[in-house]
Amino acid sequence: MKLTLGFSPCPNDTFIFDALVNKKIDTGGLEFDVILDDIETLNKWALVGKLHITKLSFPAFFRSTQHYILLNAGSALGKGVGPLLITKKNMEYTTEDVQNSTIAIPGENTTANLLLTFAYPKAKRKTAMIFSAIEDAVLQEITDLGVIIHENRFTYQMKGLHRVIDLGEYWEQEMKAPIPLGAIAIQRNIEPSISEKVNTLIKQSLEYSYAHYPDLPNFVRLNSQEMSEEVMRQHIELYVNNYSLDLGADGKNAIETLYGVFRNMNPEEHPIEESLLL
Repeated sequence: MKLTLGFSPCPNDTFIFDALVNKKIDTGGLEFDVILDDIETLNKWALVGKLHITKLSFPAFFRSTQHYILLNAGSALGKGVGPLLITKKNMEYTTEDVQNSTIAIPGENTTANLLLTFAYPKAKRKTAMIFSAIEDAVLQEITDLGVIIHENRFTYQMKGLHRVIDLGEYWEQEMKAPIPLGAIAIQRNIEPSISEKVNTLIKQSLEYSYAHYPDLPNFVRLNSQEMSEEVMRQHIELYVNNYSLDLGADGKNAIETLYGVFRNMNPEEHPIEESLLL
């Protein structure tokens, strides 16, 4: 059986999936047609149920529950892992300043955008762009502010940019819960035994990578060519953790908390009332 599998080329995803897609573990007869793309592209595909298995942001998952159910392995959750709102100006920003600013975001369906809205509900002057273009957009004053994710968390200060707020830290303080950033979901119409098998394989793939860490798989290096190994490891160590192996009660509660916030923000949307989790 062959399944389409989509995830981002970022080190956390390639670290998790390396052993699976490169057959370093026994996949039990399952084959995977792998597609690597930007998270917002994967989010948009998820809204129409394009791939069998996909990485996606939690708001995109909440909008595509008619197509997908969440796997227990492979997610990105944690504390101190949230997106940052950055600026070129070294100054204090009031809530009103932020709400009147133009802001680059890494996609409408990203958790980063949801957390920005959670912190600044009246901030409406947003421009969506690929995450890797946001630092330059702020530097070139195309936008006043930018919401950065992934490895940009480790590079923005080197470029002379400044933090306005850690949006993840704000979430943690207000909600007393870890931050659910990204999920791995599988189509609901796939046989449950296959879904369970895929979940087990993802967990085994990550366990394989952990067993060989701090060595970095070539798969990680090849897809992070502009990144130093130090930044690759920082990225992995920040975004891959015990929640990636198993959500556990704490992780599941954090997802339900975020789901409640999402529904309050989007009362006109009516996700199906089915279980979110496999």
